Amino acid sequence: MSSGRQTPRTLGRALRRLPLFPLEDIVLFPHSLIPLHIFETRYRKMVRDVLGSNRLLAISLQLERESLEDGSSPRVASIASVGELVLAQELPDGRFNLVVRGRARIGIDEELSSDEPYRLVTAHEIPDEGEHALADIDEADAALRALVTGLAESIPDGGELLKHVAAAQDSPAALANVIAASLIPDARARQGLLETTDVFDRLERLSSEVVALIDRVGRPSRAN
Repeated sequence: MSSGRQTPRTLGRALRRLPLFPLEDIVLFPHSLIPLHIFETRYRKMVRDVLGSNRLLAISLQLERESLEDGSSPRVASIASVGELVLAQELPDGRFNLVVRGRARIGIDEELSSDEPYRLVTAHEIPDEGEHALADIDEADAALRALVTGLAESIPDGGELLKHVAAAQDSPAALANVIAASLIPDARARQGLLETTDVFDRLERLSSEVVALIDRVGRPSRAN
């Protein structure tokens, strides 16, 4: 099932009352895609409600485990992303397979009271910003693309796909976000990159990460 075209006005309205989907190890970036498998009853209800409205929800890194001693909801990162359900497959037993596209970075303002089995929040959009010249950003973009190509040529499997993913991004911000989602394994590190609103700084941090990955890939393994 595919989605209709979303507009900035749709996003603005949705931010007033967004279903919240906390995830322990997943950070969604704008421009990136993530697959999700939905099996809990409360989140099946959430998906059905989202599909029946604007197809948008907030995905935030969960900072605590679900089972808190005082019974309160676990804390989530206040910087999150709006995800759009671009593909949804309902299975015969009511579970869902989803593909979610990141639409925008958001700051969660407050949690709303909810009669639903899932949490609701109100939020505001956080755009990219920074004071670096466009020439500097373009140079950092080109440097990261070159490093990603070098990494792709160093790995035996998936290199061509990685090069294709990088080449498909049409802006420095999109490149940074998709490469962060693709190559950074640690969720807290990905969260830090999501919170980095300066595109130049995000590109520079990612270049350092890719250099380290190239070094690890090219380092000969030691015999046991």
